[in-house]
Amino acid sequence: MHLTQDLELFPEYTVIQLLFKDVKNATELRKMAVNGEIKGALINPSMVVDAFQILVAANKAVHLHKNGKMKTRSLYSEIIFNLSPTNNVSDIFQYRSTAEIFICLQCAVLTKFSVWQISEAFKRFGISDSDSAVHIVLVHNKDETLSIDNIISKVDGQQVGVDRVSDLTDVSKIKKVCLFLISTDVEQGSSFIAFV
Repeated sequence: MHLTQDLELFPEYTVIQLLFKDVKNATELRKMAVNGEIKGALINPSMVVDAFQILVAANKAVHLHKNGKMKTRSLYSEIIFNLSPTNNVSDIFQYRSTAEIFICLQCAVLTKFSVWQISEAFKRFGISDSDSAVHIVLVHNKDETLSIDNIISKVDGQQVGVDRVSDLTDVSKIKKVCLFLISTDVEQGSSFIAFV
């Protein structure tokens, strides 16, 4: 039920994706990830349209990791950060009140803006305590051993095939995050992944 893919540009790395619904322990999972007990990216699947979206973010994260150019502290947080469709300052001005813009600009000045960008990416794409589904992404070097069963045993939920991630997608949430107008073709059933 998991999806395993090798990265074309980095064939020594493998990406494994796991998807769970009816998750009852999101709070504990998030804490385990923060404490390093789960070495993986815990993603909110309502913000994911297709597993390919995750693969692209993982590929970019590995590239930045190998070149020492990551904006975050770990490979897994870099994957979550790379899911954000844009990392421009103009993000501040979209869908925000004047008060929120002022607070965001203060944060940008005080924290060199990238901290704010990372925080926004985690709020949008990382799991929260109230989530009932989780998309787990593991990246490992082929020389390393990885126990998928150990990760699976920590999740109190039902594992489903990664190909069913679109069943958990919240299109209205994604539309709020994306900074471009989505054509009516998408709403009439065309592929949404092209716009994400």
